[in-house]
Amino acid sequence: MIAVFLVSLAPIVAAFVVYFNPQWWPTDSGAYGQLVDPQRPIPGPAEMPLATLDGKPYDLNALRGRWVLAAADEAECPESCARKLFIIRNTHASLGKNVDRLMRVWFITDNAPVPQKVLDAYKGTVMVRGKPADLAPFLLGAGPAAASTVTVADELDGPIWMIDPLGHLMQQFPDEADPVEVRNDVRKLISNSRIG
Repeated sequence: MIAVFLVSLAPIVAAFVVYFNPQWWPTDSGAYGQLVDPQRPIPGPAEMPLATLDGKPYDLNALRGRWVLAAADEAECPESCARKLFIIRNTHASLGKNVDRLMRVWFITDNAPVPQKVLDAYKGTVMVRGKPADLAPFLLGAGPAAASTVTVADELDGPIWMIDPLGHLMQQFPDEADPVEVRNDVRKLISNSRIG
């Protein structure tokens, strides 16, 4: 009887020991993307002015209530940009019944015209222009001093970001992201979430 009691008690004691020793907790979240810590709320139009391709002001807060996959790049959209937009579009298309819960955003970091073939290939993507210095505090967590450097546009050109339905930047996928891993992360997030 004592042996049965001790065997039953062992998992509870082990759980308490691990709980009170955070150094033993696993550090890998199992997610491909890196969690943004601390999460950053979407700035208002005064802090991060955006404009649609026809020049009308755009408030990113209009997308609250939905998950958002976002990328930033110059209007010319070189191969690396097209690859990111392709990953975002295909991830969105792969969501099946949850497809309406996700929006796609492309932050265009210059004033050059967007090629027609890009506009045609990525219909349904919200395309908005924003200055790198205005985007950097939100997307990169860079302060005003860092945002004024020339390299900030290069830093914006690499990752793909995820914004949650509450309006927080919460995950960043690496440069040259693996499309399958991005898709799996997004599917997991959206299917396990009750918001958005």
